[in-house]
Amino acid sequence: MIEVTNAKVAVAKEKIKEARTRQKSYADKHHISLEFQPGDHVFLKVSPVRGVRRFGIKG
Repeated sequence: MIEVTNAKVAVAKEKIKEARTRQKSYADKHHISLEFQPGDHVFLKVSPVRGVRRFGIKG
């Protein structure tokens, strides 16, 4: 019974590896590489690390 379970786990790991490779190749085809030069203006998304902080308000 343990051998059957180990075999199924091995098959599942192989299928996951195949799916990951397929997803990576698809993502790499649609990836747009961005390059910036010194002095370029860019917009940055600034968000708090641990949610919104409300100073002076407890609870």
